[in-house]
Amino acid sequence: MVVKMNDLFFALSDKTRRQILEILKSGDLTAGEIANRFQITKPSITHHLNILNQANLVDKERDGQFIRYSLNTTVLQEAIGWILDFVDKN
Repeated sequence: MVVKMNDLFFALSDKTRRQILEILKSGDLTAGEIANRFQITKPSITHHLNILNQANLVDKERDGQFIRYSLNTTVLQEAIGWILDFVDKN
């Protein structure tokens, strides 16, 4: 998997998306279950989830009529490795 740094940093730049990632640390949830934890519309949550998915920070899988979202830490691990390369060289 290729880490798209621009997509990653854009996804992480929003507080709501960071909160969604925190919530998903506890386990997989549907978009509705995630939306219930916020005071914003479900379409807005879906928009945030799509951005997180495009950045490969979350995976989605159809579960009947629902889409279940899960945290994908692989991209974060790759980004951290990239950042640490700068620290190690100085």
